[in-house]
Amino acid sequence: MRRRWPLTPRGSGALVLAIACFALAGELGTVELLYVGCLLLAVLLAGMIALRLGSRLDRAVRSLHPDVVPVGQSVHVRIDTTLRAAMPVTAARWSDRLPAAVSGESKGALELTAARTGPGRESVVRYEATAQRRGIHSLGPFAVQISDPFGLTRRSHTGGEPTRLIAVPATIPLPAIPLSVSESGGVQQSASDRLGQGTDNLIARPYAPGDSMRRIHWRATAHRDQLMVRQEEQDSTPAATVLIDLSARRWDAAARSAPGEAEAFEAALSACVSIVLRLAHDGCVVHVCDSDGRPLCEPVPGADAAAEIEAMLVRFATLTTRRDDTLTGVASLFTGDTTGPVAVITGYLDDADAVALAPAAHHSTLPVLLSAHPQAGALDRARDAGWHTAAIGPDTDLAEVWTGLADHGNRHVMV
Repeated sequence: MRRRWPLTPRGSGALVLAIACFALAGELGTVELLYVGCLLLAVLLAGMIALRLGSRLDRAVRSLHPDVVPVGQSVHVRIDTTLRAAMPVTAARWSDRLPAAVSGESKGALELTAARTGPGRESVVRYEATAQRRGIHSLGPFAVQISDPFGLTRRSHTGGEPTRLIAVPATIPLPAIPLSVSESGGVQQSASDRLGQGTDNLIARPYAPGDSMRRIHWRATAHRDQLMVRQEEQDSTPAATVLIDLSARRWDAAARSAPGEAEAFEAALSACVSIVLRLAHDGCVVHVCDSDGRPLCEPVPGADAAAEIEAMLVRFATLTTRRDDTLTGVASLFTGDTTGPVAVITGYLDDADAVALAPAAHHSTLPVLLSAHPQAGALDRARDAGWHTAAIGPDTDLAEVWTGLADHGNRHVMV
């Protein structure tokens, strides 16, 4: 809103008229035109001096509710202002600068009322802004443009500190899936684990690649005629793992430059946080990691974890891809363990990747593999290895995909 030209259209017309009066006064010899020209110039000069010497924006305090918002949703913006002026202000307009990643009608007429305490005039500005792209964005500065009582001159005042708006990946409500405690692994020992030494608190499960031979349960192996291994019964608190692959080679180059630039990567992040929220709501302790096993945030401990969920979303607001490619090492993260649901979300996926991921499916009660750029046959190979697979993208109905993945009888969903 800041303008170099200090005159309004009406003031510009008054200036042109004053110049014309001086010119015509010389041509026509009319002294009265000189008086009119001088009066117009005097009014213009008085207005500019009054606006520059006696007016200022004392206060502009911006507040956001909420200040963390998913992409596509709106935030309520309120700005409390105090303006001082040496002469009565008959017209004032306001504007609040928004970055390209945020949209909203952030300008309008300013309604001023007498200040409740001290001199000046107060106003409260309200509008809504919508986050269009993930990232941390600055709203502001705030500007007010006022004019003199005759509407001939104007001046813009800028004030207030920029306010940070955190735009996090869009969250999509997902339907519940049937996860019983006995199916989902655990992080705490059950009551039978705490009994005396004479209690048999071991269970047997089929052997999976990577299991130690020292854990073979020979009695169960002989009884079932297949190789079985011992596993402690630790499943009173279900655990889940969600891995998002941040390798740059598996995504568009724009995903490394700045948040919100690559559609497929944004869809993957949205899927990641949506799955975390769903599993947490179902009572799981959810570990959110990169494909190299590095935690991306603190574990989300079940449904009543508002602080942990917000911290995760804030962390995801600025995620970009990295150079290292560690997807093929995911299976080694689960060697020798059996856990609950495991969701792996990646971009580019080929047959070699599917083969490398295959062993990990045997260590999860619900192994889910989502790919934004699957190559021909890669998801089929992963499905044959035990994964519940799906292709995802900006136009994918994630809720429908999640419903299909919950069906253990159909491990391959293409949308």
